[in-house]
Parts: sequence; C-alpha cells; structure tokens
Amino acid sequence: MMNKKIKVLIVDDSAMIREFLRKLLDSQPDMTVVGTAADPYYARDKFLKERPDVLTLDIEMPRMDGLTFLKKLMAAHPTPVVMISSLTQRGAEATVKALSLGAVDFVAKPTHLLPENLEALSEEIVSKVRAAAGVRVRARRRIDPDKLKVPEKVEVDKVVALTKAPPRPGGPMVTLLGSSTGGTVALEEVLTRLPADSPPIAIVQHMPEHFTKAFAERLDGICRIKVVEGADQMRLEPGMAIIAPGGKHMLLERNAQGYWVHVKDGPPVNRHKPSVDVLFRSAVNSAGPNAVAVIMTGMGNDGARGIKDLHDVKAFTVAQDEESCTVYGMPKAAVELGAVDRVVPLDRIAPLIVGMWEQAKGRRLS
Repeated sequence: MMNKKIKVLIVDDSAMIREFLRKLLDSQPDMTVVGTAADPYYARDKFLKERPDVLTLDIEMPRMDGLTFLKKLMAAHPTPVVMISSLTQRGAEATVKALSLGAVDFVAKPTHLLPENLEALSEEIVSKVRAAAGVRVRARRRIDPDKLKVPEKVEVDKVVALTKAPPRPGGPMVTLLGSSTGGTVALEEVLTRLPADSPPIAIVQHMPEHFTKAFAERLDGICRIKVVEGADQMRLEPGMAIIAPGGKHMLLERNAQGYWVHVKDGPPVNRHKPSVDVLFRSAVNSAGPNAVAVIMTGMGNDGARGIKDLHDVKAFTVAQDEESCTVYGMPKAAVELGAVDRVVPLDRIAPLIVGMWEQAKGRRLS
C-alpha cells in the first residue's frame, strides 16, 4: 500500500510560474497538486475544498497580497506554507515578514526561468515542499502583530582547517548560533529575550544574498541588543549579534583587541553559503573552550561536524530539542554525533546563554 501523497495548492499570479510548479510537483511520486490559484480569493475557495497539506504562496498578487492572505490563513487554518519570493530588497523584506507570520520556508525565484537555473531551482522547491509537509505549524510568540543553484557538496576542510592548538580556557566568551528552516522565528525568540548586556554573538542562518540584511534590520528593530549583517573585519562586541551575509562564509577570528569576523567567498559547504560548519570550525581556532555553540532548527546536517569539533575542545555545546524545532534535522545530526552537552527547548536557550555569560564574567572578575 502506497503512502498518502502530499497535497499541494499553488497560489501565484504568474501563469508561467503556476504551470512550472504544477508540472514539477505533480511529477514527484509523493506529491499531487490539488489546485492552482491566481490570487488569494480563488485560493481560499480551493483551500476549503481540497484541504491541502502544503501551500506555495507568492507575495505580490492582485486583490490581496500574499502577506495578508498568509496572516488570515494562519489565524483560521494553520498550514505549512513555502513562500515564492523575488530576489529584490522589497521581496526580501516581505519574505522576512512572511516567516515571522508563520511561513515555514521560502524559495527565491529568478526573474526568468532560464535552463541553467531550472535543475537547481527544481531540487530546492521539491525538497522544501517535502520538508514543509512534515512540519507541525505551531502558534508562535511574535514581537510584531537553507542559493538558486544546488552545488556539489563540499566539506568544511576546503574553507577552514583546524589549527593544532585551540585557545586555553579563561578567555572572553563568545556565543555562536546556527539555524536553517524555521530559524528566523527561532532566532527572534532567542534574541528578543536577551538583555542589552549580553555576550557577543555570531550567527549563521541559511539565507541568500539580500535576505540577511532585511532579517538583521528586522531583528535590530525589536531586540535590546544590536543586530547587524556581517561585513569583513567587523568587531564583535558585547551586546551585539552579527548575522553572516547571504552568499558569503563568515569566520570568527580573534586578536589582542577581541573577536572579529572575517567574511569571505568560497565553495558552499554542505551545499550552504553561509555555512554553520564554517563558523563553528573557525571558532575552534579562535575561541575553543571559551565558546558557547547552539545548533537550532533546520534541514540537513550543516553544523553537526563543526559543533563536534567545538565539543572536542571543551566548548559548551547546545542543541534545540525536537519538540520545539520546526525541522529536527541539524540538531538531530549533532546529537547523534555525540557533540552536544545539553538539549533544551527553544524558550530555554536565551536563559542558558545569559547564565553562561554571567558565570564567565564572574570568573574573569574573581
């Protein structure tokens, strides 16, 4: 007996995009497209009739924009949604808003469906729709009412190698956060709970270029700490979080003045750029046992090897628990490697970071 197919409803005002998505998803053995709609009003009727498992949703549509429809949908019938977003600053800002409203993930679509983009774009769409079907959409606390080409998988050693001797304990503390699918909401939950006097924080959230800037600006507007998109040679100070820019790797470095970030190009690692593994591995060299590393919700295993390297040099390592994850992929991979000191629910991550910071300050003052 075959497993039940994933029922998908496509909502997009472009006939070309609707047809592309319909053919792509209907060709998957575990999916069936139960309808397409050119605007949210038609989508509403088809949703109530077909009760799909997943929606793909465009942001810019006539009569009602995608964000308004998403907000209404999540209030009445919480359902996994994958946003189809344009590669523009406006599209990035709207996508970040959509994720805060409850969308599971997004795909950044090209302006034209060129042949050289189609294979990678198709693989990304299929994997994200499939993952979304397994997500349990939850009510989320809100402050405001994982790249188009899938590259060859590259190991972290190609970007950053381990040095022979990590730093000794007793240095300044730094916190590292890594996340992917569901991470925008999870990071908001953590960062908005932190006081202004918090440890310096370096973050990798899987996002393409343009989107990380909009995400950092949104967080900076609702957090007590300062949140910025990373730039090369930027100093990392207490009360500050730096988010790796989309399309670049971010490494943690340290000199006599303290921690700073090195932003560089390079091959995608675990098919991601930025990669959590790259940030975590670089922290082995620069922070070692003085790091607190947290691996959070996301598909795949990016970050698992890096957090294992940190664990091996006595850094304090944490994984978000399965119950509070949107997708329990990255934390699960880290736990299975034996790389994690503590597994905690999402709402305990911020207090844990603050507690470690207070301990570190107390040790340095004594």
